[in-house]
Amino acid sequence: MLRISVVGNSGSGKSTCAKKIAQILGVPYIELDAIHHLEHWEPIASEKFHSLLVDITAQAGWVIDGNYRAVVVEGPVWEQADTVVWLDFPRSVLMRQIIFRSMRRFFFRQELWNGNRETLRNLLSWDPQKSVIRWAWTQHSEYRSRYINAMTSSEFSHINFIRLQSHVHLRTWLNKIVSEK
Repeated sequence: MLRISVVGNSGSGKSTCAKKIAQILGVPYIELDAIHHLEHWEPIASEKFHSLLVDITAQAGWVIDGNYRAVVVEGPVWEQADTVVWLDFPRSVLMRQIIFRSMRRFFFRQELWNGNRETLRNLLSWDPQKSVIRWAWTQHSEYRSRYINAMTSSEFSHINFIRLQSHVHLRTWLNKIVSEK
């Protein structure tokens, strides 16, 4: 287990989990949002994004967090991954986490990536393309369906899927990889 993709809905704790796994295993941690979101929330060009991920995933070991379908599921991340850790928490847990995280980021003016910050206008928007909270709500079933299908697909038979459905399961699994190290 040296090439790990951490997936799950926005606010599920992918980044925190991925950082811990990378630290335990002593491999680089890569956050796809930090690569994708340029200044002023401009997205990186698709070809550039894909090219960067091809180079990154060619490395011997890594932990990558993010759900960008074009570079993760359909691209170089899962082509090279040996393990997918899926944080599949109930919607109620997820919404509590995403609302708390987003409000904390807004009130403390936390810089996310490349000078970008959460704005109140976006947080309160009903447009899931603008509001990460609304995105998490509307995408919950989509992610669940996508990853359930992937787990049973012969296309991904080279990948060990680890589906964690609670914080207790996550802590237990992290403790297990620490003890096996």
